[in-house]
Amino acid sequence: MRAWRRHGVRLSAVLAVATLPAVSCGEGVRQPPMDSAGAPAATSEGVSVAESQRLRLTGVGATLPYPLYARWFNEYAAVAPVRITYRSEGSPQGIAAALNGSADFGASDIPVSDSAMVASGRSVVHIPMAVGAVAITYNVPGATRPLRLSGEVIADLFRGRIAFWDDARLRAINPGVTLPHLAVRPVRRSDGSGTARIFARYLQLVQGADAPWPDGDSVIVRDGNEAVAAEVKATAGAVAYLEVVYARQNRLPAAHVRNRAGQFVSPMPFEIATAAANTLDGLAPFDDEGVSGFRLSLLDAEGRQAYPLAAFTWLLIVPSQLSAAKRTALADFLHWAFLEGAASASSMGYVPLPSAVADAVLARVDAALRCNPCATGAASGTVR
Repeated sequence: MRAWRRHGVRLSAVLAVATLPAVSCGEGVRQPPMDSAGAPAATSEGVSVAESQRLRLTGVGATLPYPLYARWFNEYAAVAPVRITYRSEGSPQGIAAALNGSADFGASDIPVSDSAMVASGRSVVHIPMAVGAVAITYNVPGATRPLRLSGEVIADLFRGRIAFWDDARLRAINPGVTLPHLAVRPVRRSDGSGTARIFARYLQLVQGADAPWPDGDSVIVRDGNEAVAAEVKATAGAVAYLEVVYARQNRLPAAHVRNRAGQFVSPMPFEIATAAANTLDGLAPFDDEGVSGFRLSLLDAEGRQAYPLAAFTWLLIVPSQLSAAKRTALADFLHWAFLEGAASASSMGYVPLPSAVADAVLARVDAALRCNPCATGAASGTVR
């Protein structure tokens, strides 16, 4: 595996933070204070500049990275005369905002398709910001240690083919765990979120399952990670897919999922990082013609320690839609985020990019945003 370094420090050392607890008993993520417009509020240590003189940037998109972005935008307001407002509405809304120019940037856990870029006449720069993961969480009274689940069992829990938690298949992979005769209550997202698409794509990879949940009264439908987490806490027998930071924030357990190597692994930073490292090893150089401009899937990655539901989360930018001042401000923020924000990301359970990839991403950022003028690139079919 490639050694991951940032400023001479191995990323593995960053991930081995003693204060980062297991998902089943972790400390909650503290949200930063927000202003009346929904933006992270600057702290008392903020830069000395009138609020009216701050450059304003707006973003819309994925819920998966929201806790991280809220913290980053708050911290950045303390060191730069920039106010970044972000609405956590879902990956499809982030893609739409990037393509139609209704926000300065979008955010998504799923990449923009070639056909969507061609149809819109815009080339979207994909900036991977961190590595996140989808946890399989549950409410099973009496289960005193994390449950083990395989991809096939996960699919059947959501499809209704496993009706009770003491099913023989669950008992077989969870020896020594007392499982109650309790009905399984699948909880799924009602919105077309990146979290839901990551989960569905994973099931397609491991079992070819196109529709992992049944219709009927047994299925609980909720909108957003926060609502899903609340439903799992309130419903005995519930099982759900949830962004791992929200599971930790709500002190929910996370299953150990069997990976491609046959190992049951947890969605902890090292295991998430391993999925990214194993996928990225040997993939270089990173340019417009290689690896589709960082639009990489980390699902079901190789490696004994790789967590199988890991994923990049991207910022989506169309440079030609932005003023020179906004392009420069975004480029400056992205440099700060990769170089100064890595510690915040790792402390919250997100995994910073490998340094080699971060360097390549920042080179792409500078080429794409510090341009005058900025061409769309869509007409030539360029994918970035």
